[in-house]
Amino acid sequence: MTSLPQSLVLLLGATLPDGSVVDVAIEGDTVVAVGPAGSLGITAEPAETLDLAGHLLLTAPAEPHGHLDKALSWDAIRPPMGDLGLAIASWREYARTMSVEDIRTRARTQALRMLQQGTTSIRTHVDILLGDEPLRGARALVEVREELRGLVDLELVALAGPDVPDADIEAAIDLGVDLVGGSPHLAPDPSADLQRLLAIAARRGVGVDLHTDESLAGAVTLGEFAATVTDWTVPVSAGHCVRLGTLDESARDELIAAAKAADIGMIANPITNLYLQGWEHPVSTPRGLTAARALLDAGARFAAGADNVRDPFNPLGRSDALETAMLLVTAGHLTIDEAYAAVSTGARDVMALPVAGVIVGAKAELLAIRGTSLADVTANAPADRLVIHAGRLVARSRTVSEVADPALLPTLTETR
Repeated sequence: MTSLPQSLVLLLGATLPDGSVVDVAIEGDTVVAVGPAGSLGITAEPAETLDLAGHLLLTAPAEPHGHLDKALSWDAIRPPMGDLGLAIASWREYARTMSVEDIRTRARTQALRMLQQGTTSIRTHVDILLGDEPLRGARALVEVREELRGLVDLELVALAGPDVPDADIEAAIDLGVDLVGGSPHLAPDPSADLQRLLAIAARRGVGVDLHTDESLAGAVTLGEFAATVTDWTVPVSAGHCVRLGTLDESARDELIAAAKAADIGMIANPITNLYLQGWEHPVSTPRGLTAARALLDAGARFAAGADNVRDPFNPLGRSDALETAMLLVTAGHLTIDEAYAAVSTGARDVMALPVAGVIVGAKAELLAIRGTSLADVTANAPADRLVIHAGRLVARSRTVSEVADPALLPTLTETR
C-alpha cells in the first residue's frame, strides 16, 4: 500500500542548479521560504519533511504538447516507419477500431508514466474522430482528467482535421475540452481551415493551440495566424513550426516578429519532428526542428514538448522531459539551462500556468532528482526522483544498482 500522496512542509538540503544548498518551506501548494540549509528555523513533522541531500531540486516539467489518446499504440498498430503522411494514414485506420476504454487505459498509463518522471502538468491534444462516435477520445480524456485530478493537471485540446464538422468541435468543448486545435497547414485550403478554427475559438471564448506548418517545404500559415489573433486575450500557441526552421533569415525573422507581437507561445517538438521529417532526402537529410535559437534570441515565448510517445508518429520516447531537453541541446544547439527552461518554466508560461519553482510565492511544482548539476541529470537522466505537485509528494522512484568488485574477480592466472 502506498503512502502517497504526502503533504509537505519542509524540504531539507536540496541542491539548486546554481550549486547552492537550501531548505525550502511549503504552505499548502505554495513555496513560502527558501534559505541556506539550516537557516530557516522551521520545524515540521517527519511525515511532512523530505531530506533531499544528494538531489537537485528543479521546477517540475510541464508537457505543452502531448497526444495521450495516441500514446503507446505502436505495438498494436505496427505502422510502417516513415513520414507524416504514413503516420496519419496508419493512425486513422487504427482509430476506427478504438473504444473509449482502450483510449482511456493507454492515456491513463501514459500520464502516470510522465508523472513518475516528473511532469505535473500535461496539455494533450485529442482527436475528434470521424464516424459515428467522434467524441470517443474526448470522453476518454475527460474521464482520465477527473480520475487523476490531484496527481497531475490535464488540459485538453480538440484536434480537428478539415473534414471534422464544426458541430463536433463545439460538442467537444461542451463536453469539457479546453482549447481548439487542428492542423490547418495540411488542409486543401490552409487559410480557410485556419480561419474556421479561429472563428470557433472566438465564438466560444476559448484558447487555441494549433499544429502549425509541420513540414520542411509546405504551407506557411504562421503569419496569417499571428495577424488574426493579435490582441486576443486567451492563450494562443503554435506547435511544431518546422517550416520556420527552413526559411531564409529575413522571412524567418519577419514571422518570428509577427508571432511575438501576437504573443503566440511557440512549441518545439524535437523527438517527433526529428523522426518524421526528412525521409524524402536520402543525403544531406534536413533536420525537422523549428528555429529554436532565433525564437529565444528574439524573446518569443518558447516551450518544448515530447509530442508523441510510442505511436505511429514516433516509435520511441521515454516519457521524460529530460529527453526533450537533451535533444534541444544536441539538435537545437541550445544551452542546457535554456533547454531545461523550455520544458519547465517556458512550458508553464506557454500553457498559462502559474509560476512554479524554488521561489517564494511560486507554486510548489517541483522535481527532486539524484544528481549534482543540471548537466549531470540531463546527461544521465537518473531514475531516483521525487515529484511534488501542489505541495504534495505524488511520485517516488528509487533504484538499486550493483556492480561487481574487480578485487573479487579471479586473476588471469587463476582462471587458466
